[in-house]
Amino acid sequence: MPDPTDDTHQAELARTREFFAARAADWDARFPDDGPRYAAAVAELALEPGQSVLDAGCGTGRALPLLRAAVGPGGAVTGVDLTPEMLAVAATRDTGATLLQADCARLPLPDATLDAVFAAGLISHLPDPAAGLRELARTTRPGGLLALFHPIGRAALAARHGRQSTGAERPEAAKEGGDLRAEPNLRPLLAATGWRLTAYTDTDDRYLALAERTD
Repeated sequence: MPDPTDDTHQAELARTREFFAARAADWDARFPDDGPRYAAAVAELALEPGQSVLDAGCGTGRALPLLRAAVGPGGAVTGVDLTPEMLAVAATRDTGATLLQADCARLPLPDATLDAVFAAGLISHLPDPAAGLRELARTTRPGGLLALFHPIGRAALAARHGRQSTGAERPEAAKEGGDLRAEPNLRPLLAATGWRLTAYTDTDDRYLALAERTD
């Protein structure tokens, strides 16, 4: 497994921070209609009052109020992001969440303490997706849930960027630069990192993969 402290990993993290730092101030304004889709995705986690949930790659914190409402005042909500500018926006939301600047491959969290992880757009920005998913598994109790979410599906996102989606045809496509979010690629990746894929939706108006932490 690549070392999350190596130069290549750190260089990729720096590029991610630079990309999002320049966009933090107007990020929410660019995507004003995403709220209901976030709410629907959080609802799929079926969180209960008093639970502990992580928003991994929380960005400007759009999911934080929804997660707080789900776990209630007795629950714990933590938002983690690489980019200080994104976290500064998230801090303006009155959610009572703990906000941490951290690499998702090196979370400052104890083992097996989370009941659920919500991750919007995260997997595409991980320098090493396997390392990131493995670290999320480390911090999640057996039976805990992971939601990999994006407010639009892979094809719609690819079209937004002027390209076609790839990787849906066969698992080995991941080794050829295919989209790791495609179900044939994502299922074995999750299985290898401590998760079991339980549900998968990829439509124009939503991408949501749900997984359960295995023993």
